[in-house]
Amino acid sequence: MTSPNGPWRVPAELRVATEESMRDLGRELAARLRAGDLVILTGPLGAGKTTLVQGIGAGLGVRGPVTSPTFVIARVHPPLAAAGPLLVHADAYRLGSISELDDLDLDADMASAVTVVEWGEGLAEGLAEDRLEISIEPDPDSGTRTVRLNGHGERWNEALTTSADRL
Repeated sequence: MTSPNGPWRVPAELRVATEESMRDLGRELAARLRAGDLVILTGPLGAGKTTLVQGIGAGLGVRGPVTSPTFVIARVHPPLAAAGPLLVHADAYRLGSISELDDLDLDADMASAVTVVEWGEGLAEGLAEDRLEISIEPDPDSGTRTVRLNGHGERWNEALTTSADRL
């Protein structure tokens, strides 16, 4: 599968022009995610992090709606199909330390879930050695977003060496 921006590879840098394109990117990403995966999102307010997670949720086929968990800190979206993974969507924006993140027990669902942590840089890396880090930077002049994907650990190395349509 290729994105509108070309073939998938990690690390990657993509340009995303619209909210719908960001959701499409999330759906494409969901096709490559599996239970146990950790995704850490970074970017300023309004960058499109939650929009990307909406696409991931749609691609995973989870019960929604997927909305920003800023005030509840974490939401669990069960799959509509019995065989799919949960989507655990957390927002670390209001958290001040790794111990506060640990208090959420996100790792309790990790084996059966795709866990996505917004604002997780510097806090969530300890949840899993294998993780996909995604940063989103909006261009203030054009509104286009630069999305950078970077994989860490054996899971993402394996995905790169065994998949014909690498992410």
